[in-house]
Amino acid sequence: MNEVFRPHKATQVGEFITWAATEEMPLSIVGRNTKSAIGYSVRSGHTLDMSNISGITLYEPEELIIQAKAGTPIAEIESTLAEKNQILAFEPPDFGPLLDTAQGDGSIGGALACNLSGPRRFKVGAARDHFLGTLAYSGRGELFKAGGRVVKNVTGYDLCKVIAGSYGTLAVMTDVTVKVLPAPEIIRTVLISSFDDEGLNIMTQGILSALEISGAAHIPETLASSSSIDYVARSNGALTALRIEGPSQSVTDRCATLRKLFATYGETEELHTHNSKKFWNEIGSVHPFVGQPRVVWRISVPPQSGTQAGTLIHKEANLTCYYDWGGGLLWAAGQPNGDGGAAAIRNAVAQAGGGHATLIKAPESLRSKVAIFQPQEPAVGALQARIKTAFDPKNILNRGRFTVNCR
Repeated sequence: MNEVFRPHKATQVGEFITWAATEEMPLSIVGRNTKSAIGYSVRSGHTLDMSNISGITLYEPEELIIQAKAGTPIAEIESTLAEKNQILAFEPPDFGPLLDTAQGDGSIGGALACNLSGPRRFKVGAARDHFLGTLAYSGRGELFKAGGRVVKNVTGYDLCKVIAGSYGTLAVMTDVTVKVLPAPEIIRTVLISSFDDEGLNIMTQGILSALEISGAAHIPETLASSSSIDYVARSNGALTALRIEGPSQSVTDRCATLRKLFATYGETEELHTHNSKKFWNEIGSVHPFVGQPRVVWRISVPPQSGTQAGTLIHKEANLTCYYDWGGGLLWAAGQPNGDGGAAAIRNAVAQAGGGHATLIKAPESLRSKVAIFQPQEPAVGALQARIKTAFDPKNILNRGRFTVNCR
């Protein structure tokens, strides 16, 4: 019988993992259980729920760092930062509505464990680049410390980078330290009416310009209509969006330059701070694909190949795509028929010159028969297996999350 263990102290986490390792009892590791649908179903005897290991333990606005227990809701952290006009610059997306869980309930530990990053990724880096330090327990039940409060204090192996993106298969974090940044004074988003095949060119020109673009996305007409922002929903066409942030006068001047630069493509419009925040939250949290019985893929390719990959995926699998990260990130969705577009997507990634694709949402019947994560080269797979064995020799942490062929 699968029982749920909810520790209130970090030491209890270590004790439980030590017991599980001794018994060789596989554990399902969850923070606030908002991302369990990503990856293969975990084969476990019991669940270790970290939601009670919560709370901000240190916040130094002047030093641009915050420390918190791993189960702390991101919403709580963002609210605290907002009081000092600061932000988590990597914009952790909220997949709750997409994955049919609670909105705004994700934890900071879960975001880091899954290395989830929002639209600002191409400018400020991924979640792992803001992950300074952690206290965590290995699969042996041994407590270890990785990183520190500032990057320059870190020596030895940067284990935070290894843990980020491991989906709880290497260690169970109890405390994390994250870098924060000042919030921009104002935000503007320039929307350019454009055809789908023009979107990549606009995004590329914008990013390569001296205008310091912090967000670049393209949404086709069929998806723009689902936006909660009136102008976007009533655009009657595809839109390319470029975000500019910073001091008021600088943003005003850069927006004017941007609109003049792309006026030949079609009508342009600006979203101010409130609607800009809503728009980029929709892009990062995959709002266009929420509330529908779809299969949803997250695909990362070289930005210059984004449109090529999206066109091929639509042609071969009839999936609808929109683009983020200047064309480097594609979200593709459609009906869960056949292999859910898996073969077409793997082919498109190969044709694009490499990358990776992850099946984020699909019925269990489909998830069990296709490769959810990008198939690895043998050497990379062997390296991952050695790292897993070093951290978790009994393979008790989230067993089977990455592969169905797991002991």
